[in-house]
Amino acid sequence: MEKIRIGVVGVGNCASSLIQGIEYYHEKNKHEPIGLMHPLIGDYRPSDIEVVAAFDIDKRKVGKDVSEAIFSLPNCTTIFCKDIPKTNTKVTMGRVLDGVADHMADFSNDEKFLVSSHPESSKEEVVKILKESRTEILLNYLPVGSQKATEFYAECALEANVAFINNMPIFIASHPEWAERFKEKNLPIIGDDIKAQCGATITHRILSDLFKKRGVKLERTYQLNTGGNTDFLNMLNRTRLSSKKESKTEAVQSVVGQRLPAQNIHIGPSDYVPWQKDNKIAFIRMEGKLFGDVPMNLELRLSVEDSPNSAGVAIDAIRCSKLALLRGQGGVLYSPSSYFMKHPPKQYSDDIAYQMTEEFIKGIRSF
Repeated sequence: MEKIRIGVVGVGNCASSLIQGIEYYHEKNKHEPIGLMHPLIGDYRPSDIEVVAAFDIDKRKVGKDVSEAIFSLPNCTTIFCKDIPKTNTKVTMGRVLDGVADHMADFSNDEKFLVSSHPESSKEEVVKILKESRTEILLNYLPVGSQKATEFYAECALEANVAFINNMPIFIASHPEWAERFKEKNLPIIGDDIKAQCGATITHRILSDLFKKRGVKLERTYQLNTGGNTDFLNMLNRTRLSSKKESKTEAVQSVVGQRLPAQNIHIGPSDYVPWQKDNKIAFIRMEGKLFGDVPMNLELRLSVEDSPNSAGVAIDAIRCSKLALLRGQGGVLYSPSSYFMKHPPKQYSDDIAYQMTEEFIKGIRSF
């Protein structure tokens, strides 16, 4: 059985965790795959994924084998599998566009992007690499706010006839025009904005759904997040945050039953704390009324390593995309998108999204 051939845009912390995980689950946890939602999807295990193309703009990564680039600065995620064999795939200089916020230049070399002096790749060059490497699925891991850069790589995927997984909060799968273009080319797309395995958003959603089902009237809530990776550093530029806040807020609003007024719900990245590195700390508060209008409140503190928390979901999204390719299914994969992403084209409660995704994997559901 051939491997699932993927390309990666942005060889940062999330890509590092994904690639470490592919090797980690190859032998060490083959028979006891702790931490996986699905050890097997179709006939594919995580170790059946192969990185055949990679794009980045940082001079510490461009030109290196992917196995080395994933451990290069400014990456700072946990190393849980350090013995990564050479992939024979070198990181290609991509396109900068709006992929780097201006303020990143104000920080130390360990934290900021150092843009490579290599010539930027044209669309034709990116498409050529995707075709020659026989990439089947392209994953977008660009920084928050990279609207033009994300659209550039989505265009490349379309031209190269490659499926697309949009892990970032730029709306592609959930944008009707982009969704229609992937449908016309019969290419699968999953998006937008990956929902972590057990992160702040999924926890907030589950608790909001619990309030609704138990008859608790939710009146006010917030979710505040801090972290020390380049994602949080990038998001200090608040002008890049609009789609991220919309994505995270809508993920919770969609399950609360009666939508909260905008002034009573605040969800989004809050601050950059360098020493936290890839650790993300979320503070959630929910205020509501119980039986007899008696007030109650809930406060929760969640601490997780941010990038491995997304990698387990990405590994499932890749394999679901492969199933769609094998079945000849193109356009938005609504079931996996609703379960794996914060801002899918159609929002469902997590229990329904889970059931839909299980049916998709089994071939019962075709979208």
